[in-house]
Amino acid sequence: MKEMRGPGLNLRRCDAMTKLARRRRAPGLLAFEGDEPVGWIAIAPRTELKRIETSRATPRVDDEDVWVIPCITVRPSARGRGIALALIRAAVAYAAKQGAPAVEAYPRAGAARTGDDNAYFGTEPLFRRAGFRVIRQPVGKPRRNWVRRVTVRVKLPA
Repeated sequence: MKEMRGPGLNLRRCDAMTKLARRRRAPGLLAFEGDEPVGWIAIAPRTELKRIETSRATPRVDDEDVWVIPCITVRPSARGRGIALALIRAAVAYAAKQGAPAVEAYPRAGAARTGDDNAYFGTEPLFRRAGFRVIRQPVGKPRRNWVRRVTVRVKLPA
């Protein structure tokens, strides 16, 4: 793996990504069209994602040892073709192979369209299409610059 460092790159972030890429278990999955990467989804045990564990927007629902999907992205030129849905399904299958009892995500509540800055959480309807169900409505009061997120979960066979 070629290490990329240079002007404008955050070295701590680069080091963290290099460390993630070298782990035995993948931190996420990529979608390709031919040789071209068109999408990414992160998937990992909740306990490995400290920002999720400590976030007021994504508090634990219960003590289930869930895996989580904190982000998903599809290249703008590849959107509208089912890639995000395929990535979610592939991530759930990957977590199941790793022994996860359930997978959670924290998508934007509702179905309203949004700008790309808020799209990486995914949307509630997208996760519903992938078989997730809402297990908690948004927490906290609506505030400016706060994306209201639901907690969705899919249970996996033992």
